Amino acid sequence: MPGTSDGPVPRYRRVVLKLSGEALAGPAGYGVDPEVVHRYAQEIKEVVDLGVELAIVVGGGNIWRGTSGSAKGMDRTTADYMGMLATVINALALQDALEALGVPTRVQTAIEMKEIAEPYIRRRAIRHLEKGRVVIFAAGTGNPFFSTDTTAALRAAEIEAEVVLKATKEEGIYDKDPRQNPDARKFDEISYLDVLQRGLKAMDSTATSLCMDNQIPIVFFNLNVPGNIKRVVLGENIGTFIRGETGA
Repeated sequence: MPGTSDGPVPRYRRVVLKLSGEALAGPAGYGVDPEVVHRYAQEIKEVVDLGVELAIVVGGGNIWRGTSGSAKGMDRTTADYMGMLATVINALALQDALEALGVPTRVQTAIEMKEIAEPYIRRRAIRHLEKGRVVIFAAGTGNPFFSTDTTAALRAAEIEAEVVLKATKEEGIYDKDPRQNPDARKFDEISYLDVLQRGLKAMDSTATSLCMDNQIPIVFFNLNVPGNIKRVVLGENIGTFIRGETGA
């Protein structure tokens, strides 16, 4: 059961954490930085130690972005499949770092590659979570034209997660770009519809709509502040909480 009699009690029992590929690159901005991955793994372990069932969706932008390849003349479908393969590389790096810390981890891919990972099977993923294993979902949805944000929303709905944690390099969601507008206002809470209607940079519109339809709240927070993953799981008021009009 989450928490202990003398320890903190998590707000959420089962969560999906969305990590961008860029987050794993570290200062270099490209590739996988083992030290950065190890630091994130340590923070993830702290959450697992609370008894939280944790699934992770990882992006691939540190290696390849399908939209970038498409913009330069590559076939979009081919470019997106390359991006899916990049997420598998990141998933394996994160799995290695977690298991080095003693955290049992399974990688499940939407594109079958049985020599290195399990295929995505919903019931098997849920069973892993129930046994205390971290499940990393790789290769997106297995379909081109869908982002890993949408993958996070889809998997959250499928495994009945209570929240999607969107880890970013920003403190939260603002009404305008805070880097260009000193008077930008951060939202502590905002509805799905407001995010969509204002065109705010949170998750993409497909992912936001999917969370809205299934009443899965989203917490948008800064990953670069040490301990923030645990703080969000414990229910501390950091970042921006995206919910329905009447609460989620």
